[in-house]
Amino acid sequence: MMMSFIKTLTPNHLSTLPLLSTPNPNNNNISTFYKTNNNNSIFFSPQFTTSRIPHRLRLSSLLHDSSSSVVDEFPLLPFGAHEVLVPSESKTLHLYEARFLALLEESLTRKNKFFVHFVLDPVLTSASSAEASFAARYGCLVRIESVERLEVGALVSIRGIGRVRLMKFVQADPYLKGIVTPVQDNIPDSVNSLQSKVTELKEALYNLNRLQIKLKAPENELLQTPIANSLRWAEKEPSVNCDEAFIPTLAERLSFVGLQPVSGSTQSELEALQREKLQAMDIKDTSTRLQNSIELIKQSTSMAAAKLAIQSLELS
Repeated sequence: MMMSFIKTLTPNHLSTLPLLSTPNPNNNNISTFYKTNNNNSIFFSPQFTTSRIPHRLRLSSLLHDSSSSVVDEFPLLPFGAHEVLVPSESKTLHLYEARFLALLEESLTRKNKFFVHFVLDPVLTSASSAEASFAARYGCLVRIESVERLEVGALVSIRGIGRVRLMKFVQADPYLKGIVTPVQDNIPDSVNSLQSKVTELKEALYNLNRLQIKLKAPENELLQTPIANSLRWAEKEPSVNCDEAFIPTLAERLSFVGLQPVSGSTQSELEALQREKLQAMDIKDTSTRLQNSIELIKQSTSMAAAKLAIQSLELS
């Protein structure tokens, strides 16, 4: 029997969501964890409980040296490969299983309401293996921004703060908890060069946001675009009481802002965005990520302009 553990959604889609839904890379608003099988599925099985971490659940960076000597312990919340969360990004989760509600309660008692969002990535194993194998990757420290209690579970709005590397599991029951260390970009050679790219990126983001506002949006779509939401957060110095090593620099925060879906994106465009997000999480050079983001935003702007022209023709 298939089991649903977590959904990610936006509040405007609540009335139309089924209890169970197949994971869909074209839908940024919902993801559901189902039972795994022997086909190297990326999802947990019903037999996976937090009191029994699968033998083949690996920490991809366990044997790698950390770029930081700072470590801390946080609750861990796993997601599928299409659910990577980048710094500055926000999304809403519907948590309703007991173990994840327990994770929520602990996170809320913490001074900064933090936990770690990470991705379970399937890895190849031998054909004779009867057990799926996963790698724990793309960790992102998140902060709970709001909680809405429901009859069943809770809606939890979260914000990506900064990348982290999972070092060790320290708890399995009633939910995962682990030791993580912050991951930040390398120190740039030229601050002036970085600043020029930041200025160019912000101008490109403003242009794209203006076009998105002009596009005819669905009735249930939020008035504020994801890019505007992320940009507003990134430009402010995060007021969180934690080691500063967990907080990316302004330039690094801004370099992730452009990795947001554009209104009316096709399935292929959303899949391409997922690939860009994965690449951005791996990059350790701020200048390179800024340049990649500028190119991505310019492509998105061209597509938005074309859609706006088609929309104008349809309305005329």
